[in-house]
Amino acid sequence: MKSKFNFKKSVSVLAALFLIFNVISCQRDEDVSADDLPQEELTKITLNVKNLTTLQSTPYNYIIGSAAPVIKLEDGKSYEVTTTFWNGSDDVTKEIRAAKDEHFLIFDFPKSTVNLTRLDDDSSTGKLGKVGLKTKWDVTKVVGSSSPLLKLTLIHEPASANEAQNGTAWGSVSGGETDAEATFGLSN
Repeated sequence: MKSKFNFKKSVSVLAALFLIFNVISCQRDEDVSADDLPQEELTKITLNVKNLTTLQSTPYNYIIGSAAPVIKLEDGKSYEVTTTFWNGSDDVTKEIRAAKDEHFLIFDFPKSTVNLTRLDDDSSTGKLGKVGLKTKWDVTKVVGSSSPLLKLTLIHEPASANEAQNGTAWGSVSGGETDAEATFGLSN
């Protein structure tokens, strides 16, 4: 008796459906070609953290899809932080600067007390305000509870943006889509 179930054909159909689903789910609602910095092109986010007392700078690299690097901070200290976005070895921060009217960074410190000031100059200040590519962190308490972290989110084309603190996050938006998201651990 011949089985009516064709295993090879079923696997092929499932593989095709899986591929179609992944292609569709990775695209945005709007035309991807209109985006100046498609999320699929970002591979790394670097935070260059400079201690304003010692003037020592330390880069922390978040590679998209990898474990979170841990940023060492001290209570009562201030830091100047520069954010850089990468596609492989290419610095694509210039595209964000060129589209400063369409981008905004949100810095969320849910388990720490950090006061953030945006230091962007005219090159990264657009109609939404200061993007947040250069910031100052005044650290009150790094470890407010277990596993402190920074959740950094780059938003593309928000309808509006606000630089003020909103709960534990510095910055909020209405509308827009996420271009990139990174999580950094924090420690003393």
